[in-house]
Amino acid sequence: MAKFLIHGGKKLKGEIEVKGAKNAALKAFAASLLFQEPIVIKNVPLIEDIFRISELLEALSVKAEKIGDRTFKISGNQANSYVLKPEISKAIRASIVLTGPLLARFGKAIFPHPGGCVIGERPIDIFLDAFHEMGAKVAEKDGSYVLEAERLRGAEIVFKNISATATETLMMAAVLAKGKTILCNAACEPEIPYLANFLNVSGARISGAGTHTISIIGVKNLHSKKPFITMPDRIETGNFAVLAGLLGDNIIIKNCEPAHIMIFLKHLRLAGVNYEKGTNWLKISAPGRLQAVDIRTKEYPGFATDLQAPFTVLLTQAEGKSLVHETIFEGRLNYINDLNRMGASITICDPHRVIVEGPSSLRGRETESPDLRAGLAFVFAGLIAEGDSIIHNVYHIDRGYERIEERLQRLGADIRRIK
Repeated sequence: MAKFLIHGGKKLKGEIEVKGAKNAALKAFAASLLFQEPIVIKNVPLIEDIFRISELLEALSVKAEKIGDRTFKISGNQANSYVLKPEISKAIRASIVLTGPLLARFGKAIFPHPGGCVIGERPIDIFLDAFHEMGAKVAEKDGSYVLEAERLRGAEIVFKNISATATETLMMAAVLAKGKTILCNAACEPEIPYLANFLNVSGARISGAGTHTISIIGVKNLHSKKPFITMPDRIETGNFAVLAGLLGDNIIIKNCEPAHIMIFLKHLRLAGVNYEKGTNWLKISAPGRLQAVDIRTKEYPGFATDLQAPFTVLLTQAEGKSLVHETIFEGRLNYINDLNRMGASITICDPHRVIVEGPSSLRGRETESPDLRAGLAFVFAGLIAEGDSIIHNVYHIDRGYERIEERLQRLGADIRRIK
């Protein structure tokens, strides 16, 4: 399995481009099952999660064809099965988003419990309860979930917790359902109205996307009218901003949307990192001194949980004590002990809170990427550490970041992939 070898301490300079949003492209791939003809998806990030969902679709007889640079043609109309391949589904959390379109299309969906990063309990009862409210029978058989409904019907669905994935999955399921569906306590991430706008152009009747209440009036079918152009990845934007705040010498982050991470940027500025911004770019340099700042993760538009780990690495270099409060996932702080082994001074208060005291001089070390976001945080820690670091299991990082080592090399980072 591949690993990264990193020699830390080098200043970084230059330009880095943000790729298409993983969490937007994955949902567009799933939405292809709702259409009467193939759809075209542009600006697709070439990452492992995209390759896995392509394999899942191809196992349903859907052709996922790369027809240009980051452009895919997905023939969801050719699907002839409603059974998700277990060995792939268990490797990718986003496999759950296929269940809504499959149930809407075939009246049936069979799938295992989805996999992905190990960051605490990620139950799917919020999905199953909602499908049941829309008229589906829910059962378990031979280790898989079996959903059946002659045709989904509209319902008022109240999510007990805010979930972007559940909001998108049920929104897609409701597009072809009979009658009106109302999603209450819906997530507001920018990927959601982006997907809704694409579906509306194609014949769907969705209103309120981007707010906590979304209304969907079911239609009989969707027709592809224009390509889905994947929006820039806001999490990648935030990650690069953290890296620039640690090691940057006038780093320019291109093709991003700063408006999507305003709360995060506020915390970055409170930590002493100044920046310039335009509608689609950021320019950031590392300050002479970083300051402690408390963070608390929250659903959009709050501080994204996916940016918590890299920001914690930045806080190890800040003067004073910072409280990091992770409110979304109970296992998302499991990487802390590895940072302490590198020389950080972080006290674990409970599964959701840690106190970071800095600045600390980090030392290079061998670590293993535990999940997608913490894996990249270890890369950042290696880049600021003294000596060499080795990051194992970089497949987790490849799931969400396209050829990250090559892109960092162009900024001057000393990082190599070793097979």
